[in-house]
Amino acid sequence: MSRPQTEAEYLARFPAAPVSGFSRRTLLGGALALGAMGLSACSSGGTTSPGAAASGEITFGNNQADPVPKAAIEAAAKAFQDANAGLTVKMNTVAHTTFQENINNYLQGSPDDAFGWFAGYRGRFFAEKNLVGDLSDVYQATPGIPEGLKKACSTEDGKQIIMPATYYPWVVLYRKSVWEKGGYEVPKTLDEFKALGDKMKGEGVVPLAFADKDGWEAMGTFDILNLRINGYDYHISLLSGKEDWTSPKVTTVFDTWKGLLPYHQPDALGRSWQEAAQALQKGQAAMYYLGTFAAQQFAKGAEQDDLDFFTFPEVDSAIGTGAIEAPTDGFMMSKRPKNEAGAKKWLGYLGSAAAQDILVQADPSVIATSQKADVAKYTGLQTKMLGVLKDATDVALFLDRDSRPDFASTVMGPALQSFLKTPDDIATILKNVEAQKKSIFAS
Repeated sequence: MSRPQTEAEYLARFPAAPVSGFSRRTLLGGALALGAMGLSACSSGGTTSPGAAASGEITFGNNQADPVPKAAIEAAAKAFQDANAGLTVKMNTVAHTTFQENINNYLQGSPDDAFGWFAGYRGRFFAEKNLVGDLSDVYQATPGIPEGLKKACSTEDGKQIIMPATYYPWVVLYRKSVWEKGGYEVPKTLDEFKALGDKMKGEGVVPLAFADKDGWEAMGTFDILNLRINGYDYHISLLSGKEDWTSPKVTTVFDTWKGLLPYHQPDALGRSWQEAAQALQKGQAAMYYLGTFAAQQFAKGAEQDDLDFFTFPEVDSAIGTGAIEAPTDGFMMSKRPKNEAGAKKWLGYLGSAAAQDILVQADPSVIATSQKADVAKYTGLQTKMLGVLKDATDVALFLDRDSRPDFASTVMGPALQSFLKTPDDIATILKNVEAQKKSIFAS
C-alpha cells in the first residue's frame, strides 16, 4: 500500500494529548457511549441551521466502496431523496484505502459538501486544521444521539464535528457449520486457543485467516494482544507516546504474537482483508480476528446466519477479557460546503434512527449508534454484537484512532509488516519504533 512516508505529509503537528477509546462500560439505549475525547476547536462551516430551506444537489464523498456498505449508503440516500423533494445526493465513491490516503489533499482542495470518516484522532486532526464544519445545530435537531457519544464527537470548546452512524466490535469470527463438523469448542484461554489451532492444523485446516496488504489489518491483532497482556490503560498510554516501545511489556506482546504466527494464513502481506474473509467464508480457514464488517463477504441469509464469533481469549487471568475494540464510523461536513443547508439536512438524516435502521439492515455487519434505532429488527449476529459491547469493561477505538495518525501510518503500519516478515528481529523493530515515536510525539 502506498502510505504517507513522513510526518510532514500529514501537514502539521498533532496535539500531544491522547484521544482514548471508550472508558468503562456504558450503553445508552442500545448505543455505546464513547469515553470523552478532547478535540480542539474548528471553524464553523457557516451559520445555516438544519431547519433552513434546503434544495439542490448535495455532493457526498463516500469512502464505503465495497459492495455491501456502498449499497447501504445508497439505500439511505434514496430514502432521504424520497422524503425531501428538491434535494439530491450526488455520490463521489472512492475506494476506502485511496480515500484515506488522499484525505488531506481532498479537504484542502474542493471537497464534497459532506463525507464519510471516523471518530477518534482522525476526526480531531481536521478540526485542528479548520477543514471541517460545525454540526452543533444539527446535533440539537437530531434526537437519539447518546450524551457520551456527543462528547466524543465534540471539540474542546463544545462544537460537534462528527455525526456518528455505526460501530462494530473486533472479534474472532467462525462458521458454525465448520465448527460443528470439526467438533471444535470456543477456547477460553490462549493455551486452549493454541491447542485448538494445533488440532485444526492436524486436520489440514488453516486455523486463522489473516491479511495485512493495506498495512492496517494487523494493528487489530497487536491491539488485542496488548489489551489482553497489559490492559486497557497501558494500551492508551502506549499509543499516546508515554511508554517505551522497547520495554518488556511490549516485547511480551510480540513474543506472544510470534507464537501464534504458525496458525496464521501464510503470505499475509499479499492478501486483502476481503480475500482473507473469503477464506473463512469458503471454509478454507476456521477463524478470523477482524471487525464484524468481515460479514460483508458472506451472503445474506443462510451464510450470514452461519457466522458466529467469540471475543479473543484470556492471556493473563489478572487482566481478563473485559476490553474490546469497537471503532465508530460517521460523517463530517467540509468547512465551506457549496450547499450547506442541504449538507446539514443530509447529515442530520444520517444521524437519525430512520437512516441508521436502513444502514444496519442493508449491512448487518454493523450496529447503529442512535439510541432510538430499532434493535428488534437486528439479526442474531447484530444482537450478539450489541450484547458483547454491553458487557465490555473498556472499549478501544483501534490503533490508528487511539494514536496519532502519523505515528500509526508511518511507523506502526510498516513496523508490523516488518515483524510479519522477520519475526525473529523484534528487538531491532521495536528500537526503531521507539526512536521514531520520540521524534513524532515531541513535535
